Amino acid sequence: MNAIVDEPSTYQEVSRIPAWQLAMSEELAALDRQGTWDLVPLPSHAIPITSKWVFKVKTKSDGSIERYKACLVARGFQQTHGLDYDETFAPVAHMATVRTLLVVASSSSSWPISQMDVKNVFFMVI
Repeated sequence: MNAIVDEPSTYQEVSRIPAWQLAMSEELAALDRQGTWDLVPLPSHAIPITSKWVFKVKTKSDGSIERYKACLVARGFQQTHGLDYDETFAPVAHMATVRTLLVVASSSSSWPISQMDVKNVFFMVI
């Protein structure tokens, strides 16, 4: 059963659809559990960074809907270097490194290999 579902691009499109409301609630609950941010008073000279919801329909291998995924993304491009932040850091693994580690791990009985699905990530678009 292949389900063709248009992915919404705005909050207004999903605000009254129960499946998307649940996805947004799950995302906010996960961000809260992880302590992603602290609510603090906004200094009078500061301009808050806005955020945006990104919506994706996750499908199974047969094309049927597995779940609705909502991700809250901070709009980091609104920041000014030297004013809002001093440096950024984003760790990146090169595929050649990942492949090498998998080969070493698979040939060693003392290195277990497992798979992990990351359900919640807080992105900042820069």
